[in-house]
Amino acid sequence: MNDDLEPEMDLAEQIFVLLREQPDGCSEYELIQQLKARHSTHIPNLPLLDKLVLFRTHFLVFNALYRLRDQLWGETSHTVHISPLCVQLQPYVPGLSGIVENDPLRDYYLDLTNLRDTDEAEVERLLASFWSRMRGDHQGDRNEIWDPEQKRAALELFELDQEAASLSLHTIKRRYRQLVSIHHPDRGGSTTRLQSINLAMEILQRYYR
Repeated sequence: MNDDLEPEMDLAEQIFVLLREQPDGCSEYELIQQLKARHSTHIPNLPLLDKLVLFRTHFLVFNALYRLRDQLWGETSHTVHISPLCVQLQPYVPGLSGIVENDPLRDYYLDLTNLRDTDEAEVERLLASFWSRMRGDHQGDRNEIWDPEQKRAALELFELDQEAASLSLHTIKRRYRQLVSIHHPDRGGSTTRLQSINLAMEILQRYYR
């Protein structure tokens, strides 16, 4: 569907429209691409390779998702599963659906000062923390199969579609070289970002070797 989203809708309402069209859900990256394709004016229409653009886009989408979930819980109509790897509209289930007390992620994304006050150094720290968690306890065992969520996160960092028929190790390596060229510190890039790209490549080589 290529119809533009209604500009008078806020971002949460636009996301609700998209999620209703996709009962099986989608990844955060796919959701962002759909918002751009449908000409949403609520997120930056810029490539996600710049770390501040990536953070700002991610924050705005998650802020809207948590606002949408709160609204739908209040209406007892739906709930929203919120994860970078799967965003999905789900039926409201009395007794199971409800705002969880002391939800630090919800508190973080609903506080817009975190969007305003997060600078480049903090974004670097967040990226390093994310990939440290993705590495988990597997880094010492080269023969162990990695979790599929790691594969999806790595492909999303590379902005590659895992369902594409053309996806191969050759394609991944070509994209890896492009990203290294863009983000190498010798060319003004970020060391932490380059480390993230290298780890993503390490993960993907396990699946596409």
